Amino acid sequence: MKVSKEFKVGLFMVVALVLLYFGFNFLKGIDFFSSTHKYYAVYNNVDKLTESNQVFLNGFAVGRVADIEILQENGNLVLVTLEIDSEIRLTDSTTAILTGDFLGNKSILLQNVTGSRILEPGDTLRSNLDRGITDILAESAVPVADNLQVTLRKFNVLVEKLTRNTEQLDTIFSRLATTPYHLNRALTTAGNSVHDLAVDYRVVAQNLNTALEDLRPTMTNLRSLSDSLKVLELNATITKTQAALESFNAALGRMTSDDNTVGKMLTEDELYHNLNNLLLNLDSLADHINSNPKHFFAPLGKSKKKIERDLKKNQE
Repeated sequence: MKVSKEFKVGLFMVVALVLLYFGFNFLKGIDFFSSTHKYYAVYNNVDKLTESNQVFLNGFAVGRVADIEILQENGNLVLVTLEIDSEIRLTDSTTAILTGDFLGNKSILLQNVTGSRILEPGDTLRSNLDRGITDILAESAVPVADNLQVTLRKFNVLVEKLTRNTEQLDTIFSRLATTPYHLNRALTTAGNSVHDLAVDYRVVAQNLNTALEDLRPTMTNLRSLSDSLKVLELNATITKTQAALESFNAALGRMTSDDNTVGKMLTEDELYHNLNNLLLNLDSLADHINSNPKHFFAPLGKSKKKIERDLKKNQE
């Protein structure tokens, strides 16, 4: 029996569609070769939970989310249908916790606790919302955000100060940029002044050398004149001194000779004794005058006898 090409193409399309259907459902988590039981859970908010999200028990996938339905008659509660492996036994204490990971993927975690009875397929599980990482981070982010805000304020203040400091630094740098110019001008001016001063000093030195050369003969003449004056003055002084010494020696010679009064006074004792007696008599006369002035200053004086009589009375 000959099979036509149209039949082959049609059969291939049917097989492809069947494989596509089973493959798509398999990717959605539907296992056609295992039996499942349906359970229900009611939430106020499913937080973007979608069908085919997995159901875990102790970290192991035991089912999937089969359907999500909103109950408008019951205050817009959300009814979630769970397909759980028929071999898993759930109790009246089992809780279906809606949770999510850091990337936002949602799933149902079964917290299976020993209860008083085993749930039947179609029963409703207890439901709860887990505080996911996002919520924890959101709560933790509040103080972090406050601290970050404070830090940003401080950073803004620091930036403002840095900006002001930058402006001041720009001013300083601009002044420093002009400093080499002024320094070069000052050095150039100083160099010119030093050059002019050196030229003036050289001229003064030349003039001074010329003046010294002109004064050298004069100084020589003055030195010769001074030497001559010294010699003349010294000779005159020596001559006068010699003359004075000769006169003094002559006077001493006459004083020591016997042919003059001074020589006799110096060499003979008789003249000395006579002079000594004269002085003694003069001394006695002076004492007598002081003691008896009447003898000399009374009218007509006194006779010699009266004077002797007065002397005896004075002695007695």
